Amino acid sequence: MAAIIKKEMRAYFTSVAGYGFLTVLLFLTGLFFSIANVMAMNPYYGSTLNQSTLLFLILIPVLTMRLFAEETRQKTDQLLYTSPLTISQIVVGKFIAAMLLFLIGMGITTIFPLILSMYGLIPTAETIGAFTGYILLGACYIAVGIFVSSLTENQIIAAVATFAVLFLFIVMDALAASMPVSRSSSAIFLALVAGGISFMLYRSTKSKLVAIILFVLFAAGGVTAFLLNNLLFDGIITKVMNWFSLLKRFNNFMSGVLSISDIVYYVTFAFAFVFLTVNTIEKRRWA
Repeated sequence: MAAIIKKEMRAYFTSVAGYGFLTVLLFLTGLFFSIANVMAMNPYYGSTLNQSTLLFLILIPVLTMRLFAEETRQKTDQLLYTSPLTISQIVVGKFIAAMLLFLIGMGITTIFPLILSMYGLIPTAETIGAFTGYILLGACYIAVGIFVSSLTENQIIAAVATFAVLFLFIVMDALAASMPVSRSSSAIFLALVAGGISFMLYRSTKSKLVAIILFVLFAAGGVTAFLLNNLLFDGIITKVMNWFSLLKRFNNFMSGVLSISDIVYYVTFAFAFVFLTVNTIEKRRWA
């Protein structure tokens, strides 16, 4: 795995991708810092980080678009997959390399709250919480970007698709507020979710019987829940979207609250997309 990390870090710093990522990150974060903290005379650096979440739309696609798409385009993926390393080690190695570059940038930006501390007291706990949440949020988005990169051999398509997915996550709270709350719409939504999960299981196992059994179990569970307490189906689309919201949990970190449940959610979210990436590559490898 160390070889993969070194290879990717070398690739970042022998091309414009790594330097471009750090330059854009530091320049725009500095710009937000000037507006949100210096000009506003605000001692809380979390205000800058909160605005900087929009940078992920630009930075994460640049950081992740080439990780697997370029390997596939140049046909070097076959050499990589026949190496002594497992697919899991390859994917995790690439994920760690992207995270290291991101953490280098975040490490440099710590100079901004240090500047604030030179001119007065700053809310230390809230600042540490905001940094922690920002890094965990970045890890989730990087995992998404790596997964998207594994689906195509075109870097531009990978970048645009990653942008679209991340944009969906960012506006999810606004979308949740506009979703229908009727029980019928909730039932349709749950049926679509059950169908989607069953289809993914079928794609993984190639067993129609297993997929059908899972769908039937979902349907039976939904009907049972409705008969026991139909109030659970009121606004369930909004509830599900709020539960998946990454930014809603980030707001807790912004307040200086280091909740174990939020940390576990972020770690699980990143792990899930890394796992999906491994599964996608495994299927392509043996196809």
